[in-house]
Amino acid sequence: MKLASFFLLPFLLAACTEAPPPPAAPKLVRTLKVGVGDTALDGADRSYSGEVRARIETTLGFRVAGKLVERRVDVGAAVKAGQVLARLDPADAGLQLTQAEAQRVLAEADLARYRDLKARNYISASALEARETTFKAAAAQAALAKNQAAYTTLVADRAGVIGQVLAEPGQVVSVGQAVFRLAPDGEREIAIALPEGEVAGFKLGQAATVTFWAGSGQAAKPLVGRLREISPVADPVTRTFTARVSLKDADPLLPLGMTATVRFPTGAAGATRLIVPLTAIFQQGNQPAVWIVGADSTVKLQTVSVTAYTDSGAVVTGGLAGGEQIVAAGVNLLTTGEKVRVSPQATGK
Repeated sequence: MKLASFFLLPFLLAACTEAPPPPAAPKLVRTLKVGVGDTALDGADRSYSGEVRARIETTLGFRVAGKLVERRVDVGAAVKAGQVLARLDPADAGLQLTQAEAQRVLAEADLARYRDLKARNYISASALEARETTFKAAAAQAALAKNQAAYTTLVADRAGVIGQVLAEPGQVVSVGQAVFRLAPDGEREIAIALPEGEVAGFKLGQAATVTFWAGSGQAAKPLVGRLREISPVADPVTRTFTARVSLKDADPLLPLGMTATVRFPTGAAGATRLIVPLTAIFQQGNQPAVWIVGADSTVKLQTVSVTAYTDSGAVVTGGLAGGEQIVAAGVNLLTTGEKVRVSPQATGK
């Protein structure tokens, strides 16, 4: 019995003393190298296609209602100030003018007769004043009818180019209804569309360079531009924001509708603009950050400046210089100083 206990003792001691568990393996993370592949610099410039537009576009219409009987200009026609563009049927306006003029002549004759009677003291002063008032009203009505008759002819109020025709002969138009859209000669600018994911990165007054796809003379050389206007409301169809870029020293007769390319610098001189996947952003309160993997495979948190969040990723303009190895996913599971293992599938892009 004692002999058996002697042989069992080592086994009992081994069972009572458990070996310590092996250390936990470092977390396996997928990383990427900043400034390469999908995180490469987003080009020296941001480019957008646009077209030449007039700084101000005027809608022209008749000041009276009527039937359009003549249209003298077409789309693209260059017009001068005072040039006749279209006419309405003048018949009704002519009849009203004839009636108003007849009333004025009658009131004038009555006024002359009453003045003669007043000179002879046959009527009172109040009776003469009443006739004078009647004559003034008739004269004003005749002048109004004359203006209304003149309004049946639509003329250009300034020189420019007809950009759009909105009514055709035979059509009955109402007062103020748009018949033409006129682009006056003068300041030119470029209309572009900004994607909703990038519009936050623009500021009014931002410098731009404008080049034209084709053209001669001034249209063949780049022009300096400034971002003048950004629409506060997105287009309901394209979901883009309309913007206008003003041109410096542009030809006031630059052809409308010409295609142009607008290039915006990515930032101040020496600034780095990188695209980082959204899954790599760790939100530390209100401050975005990324995890950088050091040479000793430990991670540390680096705050960054994000100017925009796009479908391609977060646009980082500060905090990263390029070349860093950052964690691309699982950023909420890491702690400062923790050792990690880089996934062999990480391509370093």
